Formats: sequence, structure tokens, C-alpha cells
Amino acid sequence: MAVVEQLIRAEQDGSISFGNYKLPEKKKLENFEHNGDILKVKTFKDITKLECNENFIYESVPGTAVTGFKETDNGVEFSVEGENDAQITLGLLESTEYSVYVNGNSIGKMTTNLGGKLNLSVELSGEGAVSVKVEK
Repeated sequence: MAVVEQLIRAEQDGSISFGNYKLPEKKKLENFEHNGDILKVKTFKDITKLECNENFIYESVPGTAVTGFKETDNGVEFSVEGENDAQITLGLLESTEYSVYVNGNSIGKMTTNLGGKLNLSVELSGEGAVSVKVEK
């Protein structure tokens, strides 16, 4: 998997891909329309952030490249890649318990805070894509 050169793109399966952790300076793309929503991405080596209709969806520190990002009524799933391990924050439903899977392995259940944010760490270290699935 490679970085997303155009910062964000729609995929054939209805998912989106975004982020470029190889950029030395912050780049952003606003007003990207996808399935009736307006998306905004900011990305570079230190952070990758996605918003949908001005609501927080995804953030990673340091920056990452995300492919196949899909939101459903039950949660979210995507693949993520980066040069270093990443702290990922997802915007989900508030005060809701989710099961979290990394590369198909359960890392346990987590409950979002009152703002609906869920934090997880993913070991990346430039070794290729890691799949993440978060479901109610």
C-alpha cells in the first residue's frame, strides 16, 4: 500500500482512502464530496486528520495513510500504514462499548467517552498495512 498522493480519494467499493505520512509540510483538502457528505483531510508526517460535515472522524499521531475506510451503523473498519507506531483517535457514538480488532485479533472492548472518542495504539513501524475493525 502507498500513501494517497491526492490526499483523499473515493474507492470503487464505496470506501475512502486518505493521508500521506511522507509529506514534510502540512497539506489539506477541503470540500471533498463523497456519498452526500463533505469531507476535509489534513495530513503530513506528524498528523493525519479527517472530518465529515465538520465533525471529527479520524486522527493519527504521527501521520498515516488510510485505505478502505468505511463507516457503518455498527462501527468502522480500515487499513492503516505509517513509518512509526501510531496513536489513533476515532469519532464514534458517545458512551458506547466497541470491540476492537487489529489484524483480525481482538485487543478487547473499549467504551467511548462523552464526546464519542475512542483511542487506540497501532504498531506500524513501516512494516506494511494493518487492518483495524471497531464494532458495537
